[in-house]
Amino acid sequence: MRILLGNQIDDTIRGVGDMSAAAQRVLWFANDHDLLVLPTVPDPDYVAHVTGLTGTDPSTLRVCVTPPDRHGGRLLDPQGLTDPDFLRTVAAGLDPEAVSEVFALWPSASVARFADSLGIAHALPGAAFIAQGGGEPVNSKAFFRALAAGAGVAVAEGTVCHGRAEAEQALAERIAQSGAAVVVKQAHNGSGNGNHIVFGGATADTGHAGARHVSVLGSGPGEVREFWERQWSWASAGGRFPVVVEAYVPGAVSVYAEYRVTDDGVAHTGAGILGYADRLLDVQVVPLRPADIGAEAHRLLLAQGERLAETYRATGYRGHLSADAIVDTRGRIVFTEVNAHVSGSLHLYDAIAERLVGVSTYPERTVAEYEVPEQWGLRHVTDFVAGARAAGCLYDPSTRLGALVSTAPLWDEDGGAAFMFCLVYDTHERREDLRTRLAREFTSRGG
Repeated sequence: MRILLGNQIDDTIRGVGDMSAAAQRVLWFANDHDLLVLPTVPDPDYVAHVTGLTGTDPSTLRVCVTPPDRHGGRLLDPQGLTDPDFLRTVAAGLDPEAVSEVFALWPSASVARFADSLGIAHALPGAAFIAQGGGEPVNSKAFFRALAAGAGVAVAEGTVCHGRAEAEQALAERIAQSGAAVVVKQAHNGSGNGNHIVFGGATADTGHAGARHVSVLGSGPGEVREFWERQWSWASAGGRFPVVVEAYVPGAVSVYAEYRVTDDGVAHTGAGILGYADRLLDVQVVPLRPADIGAEAHRLLLAQGERLAETYRATGYRGHLSADAIVDTRGRIVFTEVNAHVSGSLHLYDAIAERLVGVSTYPERTVAEYEVPEQWGLRHVTDFVAGARAAGCLYDPSTRLGALVSTAPLWDEDGGAAFMFCLVYDTHERREDLRTRLAREFTSRGG
């Protein structure tokens, strides 16, 4: 049996919001008799939906919820993993020798302490590395640039800045050299939330890029200094981490290649495309095929991604790893970061696309993941399933086509819910038809 932990980045590194729904994606990886550690009781409708697709018997799963803490169930508190009462609960009836793997979404030192306390450190890949705080540097965009440069992997032109004066110089020089935009990056953040695009004059279309913030600097001599007076604390997390200042690549396509890093080597596990609208993640498509970005760019993505994975393996990291890159308008590829943890893509390309759908089996299929539009007015997984079935769009294993729910719902204070769904299709026309039929169905229901 395996122990699966729905943990996220430690709040000692970066504060995060309500991740209780994201934590439940470990259900996609669960097999019969596995033990799940979560910050809250999982949504029963989501459990039924996922296990109904994967074939896992939910009655055999054991769920342990960490004790009430300062996060109120929104996040798996690292301290809760080693709470004595919680450890006794997990240990009850647990045979340490029967645990084949400890699978955690984030390589936290608290996971290593949890495993060691239960006598199952042998089942945690890279336990010694994780125990010494290794998860922080291998998930840093600044550390990534150093490792990538040392490995001879192409990265966007830029600088790692450890102080405000250095950042002022780097930003001023980069704007003067390129006459275009610059991206300021936090060392730790994801999905574009830690990116700030800075224009030194005329602006350009940035909707395709992942960036929560945009600024346009005037021509005055103090503009760069004033920018950093406002933004240095945000960018450096209060001075705790370095900041990346790099060239902005207009019109680029965001892609990734993922790998499994073990003691024996690295293995390519999947690749995909990230689509942005208004600088927010809009769609994720898997698998990435050579025709999507060009055969040479695809070859370089996998080859240099593997080189990065081998480099991270040399640090002592073990587990899943995503090498993120962009392809510019001329087909050139540069890498932008490495996420040395279970990304928000693994459930999509591995559990859904490969194991459930079999996208590479003839006839080929493609999977696209979207957020349920707010105007659909859906609150529960069962609402989506019922509507998709009524529209004739619910995923059908016999045809390997249709719609399914991929993430658990996250409810807000106003009673709304946010969750993700997937469309499995064979042609672009089929994908658009599925979206149209779903939208028509949910709109007609008064969403």
